[in-house]
Amino acid sequence: MAIFLYRIGRWAFRRRRLVSALWLGVLVLAGVAAAVAPAGQEEDLSMPGTESQKAFDLLDERFPESNSQGAEARLVFRAPDGQRVTAQGNRTAVEKTLGALDGGDQVASTTDPYGTGAVSEDGTVAYSTVTYTADAVDLTGPTKTALEKAASRARDAGLTVEIGGSALDAEEELGGTTEIVGVAVAAVVLVLALGSLVAAGLSLLTAFVGVAVAFGLVSALAVPLGLTSTVAILALMLGLAVGIDYALFITSRFRDERARGSGPEEAAGRAVGTAGSAVVFAGATVFIALAGLGVVGIPELTKMGLGGAGAVALAVLVALTLVPALFGFSGRRTLSRSVRRATRPGSEHPHPAPAAAGRDGLGVRWARFVLRRPVPVLMIAGLGLGAVALPALSLELGLPGDESKSVETTQRRAYDLLSEGFGPGFNGPLTVVVDTSRSKDTRATADLVVKTVREVDGVASVGDPVLSRAEDTAVLTAVPRTAPNSGETKDLVHAIRDALSDVEADTGAGIAVTGTTALNIDISEAMSDALVPYLTVVIGLAVLLLTVVFRSVLVPVKAALGFLLSVGAAFGVVVAVFQWGWAADLIGIEQTGPVMSLMPILIIGIVFGLAMDYEVFLLTRMREAHVHGASPGEAVVSGFRHSGRVVAAAAIIMISVFAGFIGMNSPTIQTMGVGLASAVAFDAFVVRMAIAPAVLALLGHRAWWLPRTLNRVLPNVDVEGEKLSRHVPAPATVPDATVPPLPVGRYPH
Repeated sequence: MAIFLYRIGRWAFRRRRLVSALWLGVLVLAGVAAAVAPAGQEEDLSMPGTESQKAFDLLDERFPESNSQGAEARLVFRAPDGQRVTAQGNRTAVEKTLGALDGGDQVASTTDPYGTGAVSEDGTVAYSTVTYTADAVDLTGPTKTALEKAASRARDAGLTVEIGGSALDAEEELGGTTEIVGVAVAAVVLVLALGSLVAAGLSLLTAFVGVAVAFGLVSALAVPLGLTSTVAILALMLGLAVGIDYALFITSRFRDERARGSGPEEAAGRAVGTAGSAVVFAGATVFIALAGLGVVGIPELTKMGLGGAGAVALAVLVALTLVPALFGFSGRRTLSRSVRRATRPGSEHPHPAPAAAGRDGLGVRWARFVLRRPVPVLMIAGLGLGAVALPALSLELGLPGDESKSVETTQRRAYDLLSEGFGPGFNGPLTVVVDTSRSKDTRATADLVVKTVREVDGVASVGDPVLSRAEDTAVLTAVPRTAPNSGETKDLVHAIRDALSDVEADTGAGIAVTGTTALNIDISEAMSDALVPYLTVVIGLAVLLLTVVFRSVLVPVKAALGFLLSVGAAFGVVVAVFQWGWAADLIGIEQTGPVMSLMPILIIGIVFGLAMDYEVFLLTRMREAHVHGASPGEAVVSGFRHSGRVVAAAAIIMISVFAGFIGMNSPTIQTMGVGLASAVAFDAFVVRMAIAPAVLALLGHRAWWLPRTLNRVLPNVDVEGEKLSRHVPAPATVPDATVPPLPVGRYPH
């Protein structure tokens, strides 16, 4: 692979105008496609095969005049202090408000709180349910405006009015200040790491090209593939982070090759053949992990995985082609100022200054420190990550509702008013669907179901059943005593289902418990059940791929265990922030609760690929030195000398990009930002730069051991460019001040 990529790098350098024009054309086409495509819309979260989803599908079939998952608004009215909402003046204001909405565009029905008994016992709070013929994402602007104007009229009459439900849910938009700050930090780190504005700008430019193309494609395919704004944000987040990192790795290797005496075209080829091989492998691991999210069975998670995987694939293509092409335009300006000053003017073969060659950087000094004290470093780092991971044992999964929104939103205030007037469970009613198409006497069966549900401990109230036109289906509502995301409500759903199983057996009817709360519980449980199998597959894949790349048994095992530590610590941070509320105020989290149920598997998939990035980029240089004859200790020092600073810079860049999305108002994006930023920090700086060299120091030569049978069977992907060194002899270079010159030729594994 190294030789093939070497040729691509040289070709892209020579045909730089053609390559640049092709990418410019792709960028323009993606932008035009996004501009002319209809706007994408949000979709309800669903999980085919669960009891709650089957019940929703049955409701759509038996009650075609309504939309079981359609938009709904709850207008919550509270009387002024000392008054009752049933007073004549207040009642008149409520009725006028609802009358203005009834029969409006997209409005299916409005309920009369005085006729349905939707008034609290103390008479201070009442609510009306407004149902719509369309999903929340399909509601038009005038429809939402009419709802808000109606509420405003009631407020003018002296009532407190808040709007809950899904009708006012808004699509998350990009362009916040925190994202810009994240990119700005990444730019500063690039300049400091590379010592060249041109080299830093090159990495940012190519990353933006890949992200712009990915974002344009996601926008263009939003309607035909049902892609949501979350998919677009994830593609932007991942594409920007890995795009900058991949360009940084290849640019850094290009500068190294130039400093060793290679001409510009040769250096571009060698950079793509060596660092590019690592980029291909690292990108492939991210792609596989994200695409593998489709096996979980949640359509939204599958789309998020494929969208992120596509953005990563584009970042790899840009790094392998556009980056070397731009080397041809930038010339010696990609080199740091100190190197340019130390070379003869106009020289095509610069060499580093002698003084610079003898200085040891922070990475080299740290590597030697770890080599001298591997056991203390390993103990401190391992126990530290274990301590940070302890909160993950209390991980609870759920889906955020109005209770997780800011108290400044009308949805959250409506939630609080309903809890105050009717109890916390009123915000998460359960829907019981009774299918009597295969049994007889629908009304008798429905009455039996009502009686059974009322007897279940934890049920506050049960409404009268509603029959379909064909009278083959009955629907009733049960209100829990506890809040939607509480553990008691989860237990209640299972208790109701257990109690109704006996009714099913006696009557022959099909009975299912659904509703938003039940669906969230089913999805969370499915995520919990899928977590361990998915983690097993991911770790197995990591061990297999790293065995092929590094031709070692113990290095992959060490990498997999380190991955577990970094993921566990990231989960610990997520639980501490979003469940326990530690430092939640700093990022605008006003209400703690269960962790978004999609997050653990999504974070595992993404972090797996990113962890392999740093493993590959750092250890390929170590293995490269090892196969050239360096001792185990010298190989570790060589890896840190050549890649330590670049890996640290890449990690800081990725942390900055991910942290930049924490300021968004979406709980999904906030959780993802915190989880990914902390996971990258732990993996890069603790696992790869402390635990990895400590373990390698303890293992010595055994770290690179591979049984002869596996050595014959496994393919040689040549990530470190061994075959390239034999195919294209390296130019003469300034001797390394610490590691002796390594021979060129055939090297044993």
